[in-house]
Amino acid sequence: MSSNENQQTSRREMRKALIRLRMEMHRQEIRHESQQLMLPLNKVRNMGQSLQGGLGIKHAPLWGVAAVTLMGFFTGKGAKGGGIGGVTRLVRLGAGLIPLIKLAMQGSSRKS
Repeated sequence: MSSNENQQTSRREMRKALIRLRMEMHRQEIRHESQQLMLPLNKVRNMGQSLQGGLGIKHAPLWGVAAVTLMGFFTGKGAKGGGIGGVTRLVRLGAGLIPLIKLAMQGSSRKS
């Protein structure tokens, strides 16, 4: 092998190595960007799991349906009609639930 052939071979190998490095960099960039895009979804998933685990909720969908039904009962119009009284009832219900929700969130963050 001549010196010229060695130089060409080493150049070719250097190019291959450079291409491999670039491809690896792009792969890592794509992986990082996809993780950044998935962060909000993962936070919501983890929050739901920690809330279920922290409160000991085994049947979360049933509890969700029960909560929606209860909210409908409290906020729905009665036989006489709704109006400002319904809004007042909703505000009172929300004001009463906020401390409970905060307490539940603090309890689940301490256990994590």
